[in-house]
Amino acid sequence: MKCQYLFLLIIGLFLSILPSFASYEEPIYDHSAYTECKSVPEEALYNGGIMKDYWTNENQVIRSETNSYNFVLNNLSGDTIYSFSSWVRILDADSVVIKASLKTANGTVKCVGNVIARPGCWSFLKGGFVLDFPSSYALLYLQRSDGEKLNISISSVSLQPFTYQQWKKNQQNTIDKGRKCTAIIHISDVQGERVPGASIIVEQVSRDFPFGSAITKTILGNPAYQTWFKERFNAAVFEDELKWYSTEPQQGEVNYTIPDQMLEFVRKNQIITRGHNIFWEDPRYIPSWVRNLTGPDLKSAVNSRIQSLMNKYKNEFIHWDVDNEMLHYDFYEQRLGTNTSLEFFQTAQQLDPLAKLFMNDYNVVETCYDMNSTVDAYISKLRDLKQGGIIMDGIGLEGHFTVPNPPLIRAVLDKLATLKLPIWLTEVDISKNLDKETQAKYLEMVLREGFSHPGVNGIMLWTGLHSNGCYQMCLTDNNFHNLPAGDIVDNLLKEWQTGVVHGETDEHGSFSFSGFLGEYKINVKFGNRTVNSTFSLYRGDDTRHINIQL
Repeated sequence: MKCQYLFLLIIGLFLSILPSFASYEEPIYDHSAYTECKSVPEEALYNGGIMKDYWTNENQVIRSETNSYNFVLNNLSGDTIYSFSSWVRILDADSVVIKASLKTANGTVKCVGNVIARPGCWSFLKGGFVLDFPSSYALLYLQRSDGEKLNISISSVSLQPFTYQQWKKNQQNTIDKGRKCTAIIHISDVQGERVPGASIIVEQVSRDFPFGSAITKTILGNPAYQTWFKERFNAAVFEDELKWYSTEPQQGEVNYTIPDQMLEFVRKNQIITRGHNIFWEDPRYIPSWVRNLTGPDLKSAVNSRIQSLMNKYKNEFIHWDVDNEMLHYDFYEQRLGTNTSLEFFQTAQQLDPLAKLFMNDYNVVETCYDMNSTVDAYISKLRDLKQGGIIMDGIGLEGHFTVPNPPLIRAVLDKLATLKLPIWLTEVDISKNLDKETQAKYLEMVLREGFSHPGVNGIMLWTGLHSNGCYQMCLTDNNFHNLPAGDIVDNLLKEWQTGVVHGETDEHGSFSFSGFLGEYKINVKFGNRTVNSTFSLYRGDDTRHINIQL
């Protein structure tokens, strides 16, 4: 009797806790982001996450006698990705960058995120950090970027942990939703009767998503380089060959021979190409003879440059990086006036109206320590150009990483995606100061974040091969044998392309599959009848119906 009672007690306890297991759901990443300054803050993401009981949604006013405010966090898990967000409002300045950082028990400091806070309204800070090892104690602290005393209001603070497996599952879910499409193939005969039992072979022949790399003039007359490139990539950008210092190293000696020959290669292989760049604000990369010009002479030179380049290559390039790295440098505006970059965009828009015009800059997505290129500074510059009458077409993020921070990458992309403009990662590589295995590991992190984000429309690697190597990271050696980073690229290209699909129509004469967006060829056989055809899967399709007649 006692054993029976004990058995029933155990069953009762099990049933009592079963609902809590059944109701548990893995966290779904929240892409919500805001770029406007709001009169009232939104609710905390994830209902506050692990800070739900730490912080209420009531606005907290921080008037600090020091230069930071600290959140004390205990027992943070290792092998965990943390997504952080908060609303902040400055109380004693016109505007200032508020940065969030994390200091762990062992003294490691991690960049979490930043935001330009303003008085009278609330700004949204979103970022995050990764912990490979547990930390019994940590400080997540907010500071002004100028180091002055902190005087802000804070609301709707959230910190949501994800295991690596959960983070990757969220990536895969967004890939399945945004990069793939379900197709139903209907087979009928000439009378319109369904044909069950027909044999079907489907093969993807091209990808919709642009994935490419920089190329250099060493690809000319180099069949091995050309074959290696065209077998992998459907997009290209010339690393240096279009830049002003390459096309006109001496004043008046304009030479487009090399880019003309490189264009022949990409045209022949149906590879789309970005135009990089018309102007570069960094004085180190401006021709020396241009740096010595002033006033009307400089104005004449820049007019000659943009007219010559864009008349020569009108309709050749899908994008133009118009004024490179304008968040960090202002060579032309210092000398020709504050509207100079706006005039560059206006002229480019007039001369090549079918090309999409991009801003292009670094350290927007790579880190949150560069105050020149915060995501809010990027957005502010885009809005300035738009107010000047420019129809901005795209967001260029270079992506020169050392140690990637996946939740920060995703948070920055979330904010930029609210602008509804195509986002491209334009120059992705990993620092040469790291060993090749680590480069490969970090490259995979970046590429997975880019490809899985619904706002990203293309990815370009900055891996153009020179005789002496690459800028920071190579995919192969000079004999085109893969380095670790090259293996990562090849594996991802295979993962992100539909393999050959074999199937047979059901009793309704139909066959369905899920495939990556792009162009396909199909072979259908039934008895002694065979049909070959093609079809496309493209963005926006919930389900694509393909009708084929035998």
